[in-house]
Amino acid sequence: MTEQIVILDFGSQYTQVIARRIREAQVYSSILAFHTPAREIARLRPRGLILSGGPSSVYASEAPLPDPAIFELGVPILGICYGVQLFAQFLGGKVEPGEKREYGKGTLTVTDRSSPLFRRLPRTLQVWNSHGDKLTRLPAGFRPAARTENSEYAAIADARRQFYGIQFHPEVVHTPRGKEVLSNFVHGICGCGRHWTMRHYRDLAIEQIRAQVGGERVILGLSGGVDSSVAAALLHRAIGEQLTCIFVNNGLLRAREPEVVREVFGRHFQIRLHYANAAAKFLRPLRGVTDPERKRKLIGRTFIQVFEDALRHVGKAKFLAQGTLYPDVIESVPIAGNPAALIKSHHNVGGLPKKMRLQLVEPLRCLFKDEVRLLGQELGLPEELVWRQPFPGPGLAVRIIGAVTPRRLEILRRADAIVVEEMKATGWYRKIWQSFAVLLPVKSVGVMGDERTYDYTIAVRAVESQDGMTADWVRLPYPLLEKLASRIINEVQGVNRCVFDITSKPPGTIEWE
Repeated sequence: MTEQIVILDFGSQYTQVIARRIREAQVYSSILAFHTPAREIARLRPRGLILSGGPSSVYASEAPLPDPAIFELGVPILGICYGVQLFAQFLGGKVEPGEKREYGKGTLTVTDRSSPLFRRLPRTLQVWNSHGDKLTRLPAGFRPAARTENSEYAAIADARRQFYGIQFHPEVVHTPRGKEVLSNFVHGICGCGRHWTMRHYRDLAIEQIRAQVGGERVILGLSGGVDSSVAAALLHRAIGEQLTCIFVNNGLLRAREPEVVREVFGRHFQIRLHYANAAAKFLRPLRGVTDPERKRKLIGRTFIQVFEDALRHVGKAKFLAQGTLYPDVIESVPIAGNPAALIKSHHNVGGLPKKMRLQLVEPLRCLFKDEVRLLGQELGLPEELVWRQPFPGPGLAVRIIGAVTPRRLEILRRADAIVVEEMKATGWYRKIWQSFAVLLPVKSVGVMGDERTYDYTIAVRAVESQDGMTADWVRLPYPLLEKLASRIINEVQGVNRCVFDITSKPPGTIEWE
């Protein structure tokens, strides 16, 4: 990575969004904890720094503060919201509670038309604010660049040191021209090129995989989801027959999933694929189990046993590959009062590396989900796999509320296939984060033809999200909901009622279990 922008995270719920916007501008970005020492940042040789927003006040006793030496690194710095207040805290300005807090849409008026931050932008912009504090005295060397109704210092600049601060959030969709503000910073001020593309990353990752693996064999647990599928295609492009994929059919998969995976990877890509049909082994211990956490643990335990058995068939390997993504390895330091600041733990598949002493290969660990999809397209994966929605590791077991049985699995599998089919047919499948069916342990009276029925209820779930941490239910059109309910009730034997879940996360979760 020859060029990158480093983002220091002060607990903003938008930090990952900032990183993604920078990458959309074709510049690599990385997120570090706010207290990362300046000497460590310097070793990365960033072209610029961004100080994120956050829930704290800079004058609070336990406010998260950076290493003061970051202001001596000699690189351009952009402070966003809380980040701009750090300039005042460290460079001699003043921050106070605002008489009027600014939350939501606002109008920004650019007062310094020569500012490179607002190059080729109109004099007034719609922006998104989220702050109660404001600058009341500028640090030495800074000049105002823009104002809002309640703040005369909504954007400030020290052109000599290339320090820029903005009180609004350019990274969110509610600031329509925000991407251009960020582009002006990374391209115009930091001087970055447009080198971060998935073709560039593909070539770089192939080199890195070959250097790490050498002539050793690699095992990959292939689930059929986007991440493991893209990892498999990338690894195969890099090391060919040194890669062996293990696909475990746990009997809890979606309709046609085993057939699609075997067709794409075994026959089309000619990847060494070991298929373990272990449905009976997974379903046996699940008999009568209704507790969601116990279901997950039993499935995880069985997976390790089946995977170990598969390894004995495919032979020894030195490396285990995983589809770990960047959000899974970012460490965001929890900050008091900020529920969005979570520690993301590095996840291993079922604890396998520790148990088997395999070294990890994680070729996607610096990518976001949308970048993984783009990489999949670059590698020639079919659209069906590249744009597949997230699917839980325990499969349909956590979408059956109550005990898992072969009959209930078949009911849910057929209902879910209808949801997927109709969402794709209407174009909604690729517009949203997730859509699926849930089988409820609720039977109700119905009338079908001249017969009285007493059958199950299917709940349809459709949510929009950026990263799965929060989600809002999708307002699907009534004709689509009507079509879903009609098809599920008419085509899935054992179902006579269909409901639509309108719960957001929080307070609910995306999955029901």
